[in-house]
Amino acid sequence: MTHHKTAPRDIVPFGQKLAFGSGHLANQLFPAALGVFMVVLVMSLGMNPILAGLLGALPRFMDALTDPIMGFISDNTKSKWGRRKPYILLGSVISGIAFMIMWQLNPEDSEMYNFWYFLVVSIFFYIGYTIFATPLIGLGYEMTPDYNERTRLMAVSQFMGQMAWVIAPWFWVIIYDQTLFESAPKGAKIMAIWVGGLCMVLGILPALFNKEMEVDKSKLKNLSKGELAANTKEFIRGIVLTVQNKQFMKLCGATFFIFNGFQTIAQFSFFIIVYYLFQGDTVLAGSWPAWFGTASALATMFLVIPVVTKISEKIGKRKAFVVATLLSIVGYVLKWWGFDPSNPWLMFMPIPFLSFGIGGLFTLMMSMTADVCDLDELNNGERREGMFGAVYWWMVKLGTALAMLTSGIVLKMVGFDESISVQAHDTLINLRLADIIIPIIAALIAILLIWRYNITEDRANEIKEALVKRRAEIKLEENRNKQKY
Repeated sequence: MTHHKTAPRDIVPFGQKLAFGSGHLANQLFPAALGVFMVVLVMSLGMNPILAGLLGALPRFMDALTDPIMGFISDNTKSKWGRRKPYILLGSVISGIAFMIMWQLNPEDSEMYNFWYFLVVSIFFYIGYTIFATPLIGLGYEMTPDYNERTRLMAVSQFMGQMAWVIAPWFWVIIYDQTLFESAPKGAKIMAIWVGGLCMVLGILPALFNKEMEVDKSKLKNLSKGELAANTKEFIRGIVLTVQNKQFMKLCGATFFIFNGFQTIAQFSFFIIVYYLFQGDTVLAGSWPAWFGTASALATMFLVIPVVTKISEKIGKRKAFVVATLLSIVGYVLKWWGFDPSNPWLMFMPIPFLSFGIGGLFTLMMSMTADVCDLDELNNGERREGMFGAVYWWMVKLGTALAMLTSGIVLKMVGFDESISVQAHDTLINLRLADIIIPIIAALIAILLIWRYNITEDRANEIKEALVKRRAEIKLEENRNKQKY
């Protein structure tokens, strides 16, 4: 494989990388906080796990459906502020405020009242989240045309995004600290205000400081109501062209299985620590669940992201993904011996391996998707980062919705009873097996899907050079036409 040196003009300034990373910190902090806060629904508001699973799943189904629409709108917006940045700003405000309101739940209200209240407000939250996140992802794909600089940009954004997973596990400790709050629901109410406000501020930074790619506005669609029928046809055409891109669909499929295998069992480690290691005693469990989550995020930040970035520069992104995924499988296997009631410290043993799963996934996949966007322009003559980002995250969110629902079903199937503090022995054994087997199967399927992905560094640079040549020819032709008139 030939290694190409990054041209100075293609390097993204570090300040812009930080601003883009701040947006990703907000983008990650929302789901990270939700994963912790959702525990309050079951443990402290007494909600049935299946109902809690539905609350995680139903809004995400709607969220997944709106992503391609937002991608199309972002790709074709004509404004003096750009195609992406106005939506990033607006969406961060809507989602931040909705998150604050969403968790104003009271234990004295009925289970069904809390269910419907949460469901309605969460729909507004996910609308705002789509308006914010879809253009943000599209922005990242267009910030540099260089094969390796894309990986470095995504590495910075994922490094900063992982801070959310360092912070979020401690929300559980804070919410359940009786010296701070009289009850967990009260703690969730107040913490939601802080989290929503922080995400709002972080989410605005890319809109203020990042630069967008200049595009030929004559090729953008007219988004007026009068063009609704024509735009609907173009929207459908855009989705068809996107899903017909075989290399892109391999990335989507691999992400679907890796991320959602992880999402299905994301809460299981918390339950295993509390109910298996500490027999349901939340006081004894103390901050152990938080340390487990924080250690995982720190390993991703300081071990996985730098190592995966270097490996991808040496052997290519596809091979780096396979290596990272195989290492994560080793970590899942080690979980069986890592959760030991006689020695809680062993829970940290699998973490360096486990972290390669999600850490390697998004660092590489977002960079690889940017390469696919160049291939799409070469084939179809349009820049459609928003649509690619939307369809990619549509797959992620659709899978996440299924994973949230599946998670609640698996908890019920293994016999988990939210009304008791000491779970049955067989329940805990089955829960531990599910915690290991589900993500391993998903990881193996992802490796099979990505095995024949074929955009190497050489191919990516061939595409880049072809695009530069085509753009120069188009500009020359435009200048000739202007001179005629």
